[in-house]
Amino acid sequence: MNPFIHCVTCNAVFHKTPYDQVPEHEWGAQDSPDLARTVEKDDVQDFLQDHRGHRLEELQVLEGSFMGTGDYREPVKTSYWKATNGRERFVIKGSRQSIREPLRYQLIRGDYQVTCISLEIQSREITRQLEIEFGANPLSQKKITALLHLLQEVTQGLEAAHLERVPEESLNPLEIYYKMDDVHTAFLLRRCRKIFNREEFEVIQEFVHHHREDGVLLLRGKHQIQMMEVARAEEEIIEATISAEKKRLAKKP
Repeated sequence: MNPFIHCVTCNAVFHKTPYDQVPEHEWGAQDSPDLARTVEKDDVQDFLQDHRGHRLEELQVLEGSFMGTGDYREPVKTSYWKATNGRERFVIKGSRQSIREPLRYQLIRGDYQVTCISLEIQSREITRQLEIEFGANPLSQKKITALLHLLQEVTQGLEAAHLERVPEESLNPLEIYYKMDDVHTAFLLRRCRKIFNREEFEVIQEFVHHHREDGVLLLRGKHQIQMMEVARAEEEIIEATISAEKKRLAKKP
């Protein structure tokens, strides 16, 4: 990912991208709506000009550190990246209120962690797959419901931190999938013997072993982002205060 530029003096952040010099097009007035005016852009140079004489530094984004609060395809969401200037670690927060607005960035001193707040089963997907597995001899709705209740009961006793994470594709970075461990899988199958007859249990056993690795029996973990901010270094606060005061005095006639 392209680096960010951080103005230490103003604590402003700018993201360098390949599109910084892409021109914009402004459409004409109502009497000539088909005419457009091309406006040349150079966002990098504009930022550098606005912060001329300030202390600037480059922030490199840590690989694999992106995290967002919504669907990857959703343009209006809050995004986070971990970055470093070589000495300190930061979190860069990007957000906007409307798709018409450019992303605005905020530098946060500290780090973030992603915490699982709930584990849930894939009820609809499980039901659909059971219908396929049993084919011409479908399970009764009562037994499907009993299996779903049993899966929910087993899941309530699990913690994501003790489970193996599975690289299952998801459109939401806060939606992570986990595999049920061997102990709870064995417990699940033991309980299933009380629900299904011998023929049904053989199918269920194969169903469980086949789909817990990378299928509908994966547990969907819902996560949230927790920020861990640290106080700004005292000397930087003093330096920023002095710089701001010099700037104020320079503006006086």
